[in-house]
Amino acid sequence: MFERCIGLAWCSSCRIYSGNMVHVSRNQVLVDALASLPRDQRERLAHSETRLIDFLDRQARGSRG
Repeated sequence: MFERCIGLAWCSSCRIYSGNMVHVSRNQVLVDALASLPRDQRERLAHSETRLIDFLDRQARGSRG
């Protein structure tokens, strides 16, 4: 069985993202990129699309090198 999730594709170079409905197996473990943050910081990011995307972009850039 599958669950429906929103999948986002992000281009750091052009700073454009697109979203789509995707199907993910119920057995697939999805990583929460905000799980290690304090609650107040998670809430602040969750309430601002711009802050959230900037945060995730910094995380992705840091993991590449």
